[in-house]
Amino acid sequence: MIEQHAEAQRYALSFTSGALLMHEAAIIAPIYLREREWAKVRTEIAAENLLQARTLASGSRLAREIVQRLAVLTGDEIELLIEATSTERGHLLWAAACRRYDLVGEFAEEVVRERFLLLTPSLDHNDFDSFVRGKSLWHTELSELKDSTRRKLRSNLFRMLSEAGLLSNSGHIQQAMMSERVESALAARTPNDLRFFPTTHNAAGRAQP
Repeated sequence: MIEQHAEAQRYALSFTSGALLMHEAAIIAPIYLREREWAKVRTEIAAENLLQARTLASGSRLAREIVQRLAVLTGDEIELLIEATSTERGHLLWAAACRRYDLVGEFAEEVVRERFLLLTPSLDHNDFDSFVRGKSLWHTELSELKDSTRRKLRSNLFRMLSEAGLLSNSGHIQQAMMSERVESALAARTPNDLRFFPTTHNAAGRAQP
């Protein structure tokens, strides 16, 4: 379990729409490899309306969201994202969401992976609600959420899991069938990002040689 303390850093909670943003990531990642500066990427997105947003405000929000998620990936991971299969892209973008949002990462590690390893692989909205209630003891921003916002966060998190192939339509946690190259990329970090996935592969400390 991740240790909690009285002065925990506030959670970022802007993942209220868009799920994994797989289509948007495929558009934006090549631009970053060309420009190598996220500010330039956002400028180009806005200038050419690459995300085909209906309004300037919605386009700006969507661009900011996808850029913030892709920015937590390494250059090598972004290159892999471009040539990835749909399954690989889903796994990479789930890892990106977990890195970007501590609440998502902690839910992935403490609830999804834990239930999978304990052979109780069902997941429903009550599991998320219980998780949030527990975290709200250290994070007042969670206890202050409107019910509508909490439901949006919950719905979008479950959509992310589904799009990443980690949760079935019937609410069963599905083992991450990860390719060697994606597994290698995620395991190269310390701590190892396999901890965000329902898998029996080692996710403690450094990647195993």
